Amino acid sequence: MPYLYRAAGPQEPPAPRDARSTHSSRQTFEQLRQECLRKGILFEDADFPANSSSLFYSERPQIPFVWKRPGEIVKNPEFILGGATRTDICQGELGDCWLLAAVASLTLNEKALARVVPQDQSFGPGYAGIFHFQFWQHSEWLDVVVDDRLPTFRDRLIFLHSADHNEFWSALLEKAYAKLNGSYEALKGGSTIEAMEDFTGGVAETFATREAPENFCEILEKALKRGSLVGCSIDIRNSAESEARTPFGLIKGHAYTVTGIDQVNFRGRRTKLIRVRNPWGQVEWSGSWSDSSPEWRAVSPAEQQRLHHTALDDGEFWMAFDDFAAHFDKVEVCNLTPNALEDGAAHRWEVTVHQGSWVRGSTAGGCRNFLDTFWTNPQIKLSLTEEDEGQEGCTILVALMQKDRRKLKRFGADVLTIGYAIYQCPDKEEHLSKDFFRYHASQARSKTFVNLREVSDRFKLPPGEYILIPSTFEPHQEADFCLRIFSEKKAITRDLDGDVLLELPEPPKPTPPDQETEEHRQFRALFERIAGEDLEVTAEELEHVLNAVLRKKKGIRFEQLSLVSCKNIISLTDTSGNGKLDFDEFKVFWDKLKTWTDLFLQFDADKSGTMSSYELRTALRAAGFQLSGHLLQLIVLRYADEGLQLGFDDFLNCLVRLENASRVFQALSTKNKDFIHLNINEFITLTMNI
Repeated sequence: MPYLYRAAGPQEPPAPRDARSTHSSRQTFEQLRQECLRKGILFEDADFPANSSSLFYSERPQIPFVWKRPGEIVKNPEFILGGATRTDICQGELGDCWLLAAVASLTLNEKALARVVPQDQSFGPGYAGIFHFQFWQHSEWLDVVVDDRLPTFRDRLIFLHSADHNEFWSALLEKAYAKLNGSYEALKGGSTIEAMEDFTGGVAETFATREAPENFCEILEKALKRGSLVGCSIDIRNSAESEARTPFGLIKGHAYTVTGIDQVNFRGRRTKLIRVRNPWGQVEWSGSWSDSSPEWRAVSPAEQQRLHHTALDDGEFWMAFDDFAAHFDKVEVCNLTPNALEDGAAHRWEVTVHQGSWVRGSTAGGCRNFLDTFWTNPQIKLSLTEEDEGQEGCTILVALMQKDRRKLKRFGADVLTIGYAIYQCPDKEEHLSKDFFRYHASQARSKTFVNLREVSDRFKLPPGEYILIPSTFEPHQEADFCLRIFSEKKAITRDLDGDVLLELPEPPKPTPPDQETEEHRQFRALFERIAGEDLEVTAEELEHVLNAVLRKKKGIRFEQLSLVSCKNIISLTDTSGNGKLDFDEFKVFWDKLKTWTDLFLQFDADKSGTMSSYELRTALRAAGFQLSGHLLQLIVLRYADEGLQLGFDDFLNCLVRLENASRVFQALSTKNKDFIHLNINEFITLTMNI
């Protein structure tokens, strides 16, 4: 009977208020604040020190930065002055307009803002030089603390600041987000939707304005009413166009925020308008319905007041929706999810989350273009059992996010090109092999493989069983990922790489002397020559004979088995516990060796004498081991060479250690169920020393 361990499976999203403290001291914001108040000191954050390491990692500051607390910059600093609004967002010298556009959008949703910017802090009573902010990261909320020392030059903030120089919530928010990502420099360049997701735990949908549906204006209006965050931008064709100004005052390659949609009576007709904000706090649209355009003369003062129309150069402007669709290329909408904010919403998405990794040599198979390795990618089984309310089919939204690439920029990591495919699932409960993908087409897939942090698309599929495969475009590229599956009705998901299945045969019983064949008698004579007078094979004797035999074996690359390896082999079949093998024990191992040699030759696809690490999963399954994706990754790291190949000695060592660990686990868990507090994954990892 095979031993089956089932992994924990998909994770339930945490409750919104369960933000995890991230400070290295393991203390919460309140504990750190109280400690400072008790000692009579202002907080200094050793995790994000006030020096150049927190600013840049690839360059030196061009001007002498001075880190100052707000009280050293102005006389009466305020955390939030008159409410946090979009006019509090003014860009500094850092190229993070994408972040600022998201912050401006955040101010339009009071619940979202209160989640990211907790209201339990100020420069008044209880001030201790410490502030905290909460961000969503890969399916959990994190509480990030910072001290209030900010980079300045000539007593002015260098980076994000408020239009009111006494207000500091936005500058401190930017600092906390820089800390989350490793430095201020890490915030250079990005997509507005990235920060929007980190502020809400929401999921992104991107619209190309020239391909948008006819009711696009209504879609955006509903999104804003739901509290969704909305950004827009103009594409650039080359780097020379970055931040180039169009004839109508718009900036190419720049992130804007959509802050409102409305209609006005204009010359007897209802005209659709959209309000957009430039995070620079200046430089505006100069076409129809701009701040000083003649169209406003036909609008009553009361209507202008209702629309908050002003002629100030504050970065915010109205424009006709048709002009918006013609001049902007891309609109990004961050929809809030069940675990975000809208507790009283009538409609809720169901969501499941899978965390995984692409590891070179084991689970980094690339896209379907690379058939030989594509099948080794992580595989998620998806069961859709209920159709949408009153409709045919099951609506799902699949969002695949690569983790921590911004944080890893300082180590040379780039955002990878990622995507996913969805296949109809055969009647199997195991990782699908190469042959399946050779003969079956996908039922759905991401629109494209793209180098963004997250790729998401919406699908409507018939009820049934599916396999979802997230991947990078190229094979052998490594990253951690977070896969979220949203559905109208509850969907059941399971990681096909999370199970450990062991099918180890019972050792054969000794053959009675009167039933021995001629081959059997010849093998006994061979054994007696190896074992000597005591008729038992020691580890040293086994080392000598195996190295001699396997070096002469054709078709395999073999270097050498160590004495330690031979001791492990003996422990595999040594039933007496004396550290030696008698004839029957030796024969059991020798039969295993022949079986394992045949397997190695079978899975040496190119007949090079080595086995590709990507074939190891199938070879181990044929030997009786179905391993979890994580355990397979560790084994490849331990046994494969730099070219992702295994020689026969590596393969043999791997099998011996796997079987030893598996048999010990089974024996212990059978004899004393309270003895083992580790699961089979953890136990094998520990005992194999990987």
